[in-house]
Amino acid sequence: MLSSLITSKTRLRVLVKFFIRAANRGHLNSLATEFGESTNGVRKELNKLKDAGYLVSEKEQNKVIYRANTSHPLYSVLQQLVKKHLRLDEIVEIIVKRIGDVEKIILIGDYARGNDSGLIELQLISGNKNIKYINELEVKLKNKIGRRVKFSTASSDNGILLYDKKLMHYEN
Repeated sequence: MLSSLITSKTRLRVLVKFFIRAANRGHLNSLATEFGESTNGVRKELNKLKDAGYLVSEKEQNKVIYRANTSHPLYSVLQQLVKKHLRLDEIVEIIVKRIGDVEKIILIGDYARGNDSGLIELQLISGNKNIKYINELEVKLKNKIGRRVKFSTASSDNGILLYDKKLMHYEN
């Protein structure tokens, strides 16, 4: 979706990194390594997004650390665009519709850290323990969204809450 609008793969990776989760941070060399790209290409995109006000930076020792500017008026819009690009809203809808008894859905793993690895890992807190069906759903979702999806049912608090039945709404 966003890849047709934003033709720079580096810019798209930077947006995923910083706008999937406000706590994600990074510096030039670590981002270039993570993306498998040159520091020049990453630097250009960081500078463009910083100049536009979407990113902020701060010096830590001898490194410049970047993060999303959560006070920018378009921060929540960009965050929603990134989630739509990854099709997380669609995944949540399918899970809730097909599995039914879902208490929480938590994004964990690479995407929670902002790494566009192609594997979306989700933690399900659910009364439904039908592992066979959950495995089938992983395959169906991969075919539908073009990214691998893996579910776990163990508890974890270090991810991004996408759905909470008690709150009866999707989280941002």
